[in-house]
Amino acid sequence: MVLIDFILNLAGLLLWFNWRASGYDPLARSRPATLAGTVRRIETPQASRWLSLAALTGLLIGRSVLYRLAGPSVDWTPHLDLGAITLFFRTDELEWVLLFSVFSFLRVLAVVYFWLLALAIVNRKVSKPDLILRFIRFQLGRVRNWPLGVQLGLPLWLAALVWPGLHALLTWANITGALPSAGSLVLQGVVLGLGIFLSLKYLIPIMLLADLVTRYVYFGTSPIWDFLNTTARNLLSPLNRLPLRAGKLELAPLLGIALSVVLLHALPRLVLQELHRRNLTLWPH
Repeated sequence: MVLIDFILNLAGLLLWFNWRASGYDPLARSRPATLAGTVRRIETPQASRWLSLAALTGLLIGRSVLYRLAGPSVDWTPHLDLGAITLFFRTDELEWVLLFSVFSFLRVLAVVYFWLLALAIVNRKVSKPDLILRFIRFQLGRVRNWPLGVQLGLPLWLAALVWPGLHALLTWANITGALPSAGSLVLQGVVLGLGIFLSLKYLIPIMLLADLVTRYVYFGTSPIWDFLNTTARNLLSPLNRLPLRAGKLELAPLLGIALSVVLLHALPRLVLQELHRRNLTLWPH
């Protein structure tokens, strides 16, 4: 069921991207160069644009029915691991499973958009973006032009603003306990916002490893490889002054992978283990 939920989240993500991208028509404001270019299209983009959003809504509702019917039979308890806290959802009523379906997709959407923001920040100095970077910047909208400090702090204050409302909904569903202090809710949101930075432990090593492979294996020309090479070069720019080449072997991507694993996975895990040993927690109560 976990794998099915993951696959359906990816499908929902594609529908979301299609809904966002369908509002952008690069030819809408261009001047026609030929007589045929003056002919207006018959279809209505605004009407077709909302089909993806309707399909996404149907996906979230439809899979909640599936989870309600199949979950108890396979002894599956829907849960969301948010890093500092894990939320468990009941399967005996459809509304609780629907709540999980929506929250599960929102978590994936938040992580992916944070990754897009991180990629845009890394490539912020690229003046001639390729196809992939143009797609990322379009998905981010006006956020792509915000100051760097605001972009870096966006996950923190956004989580601090959104979490109290989500917590109220979760309390109503008897998933979390009520908190009397509004300050504790805000601090919990900040902790969740900090946790999303650790999700880069999946993105950065994969991108650096893919870049390392493409340096020695030719896969042809593609905007994907161009974007990977540009992003990896910008990620590794702080290491440029170090002698990280042994013959024909590039050591910078390997060092970048090692640093990302240590800083984003091993070190936080060590800190949590030490806190647990001391009977302490990062989660405000």
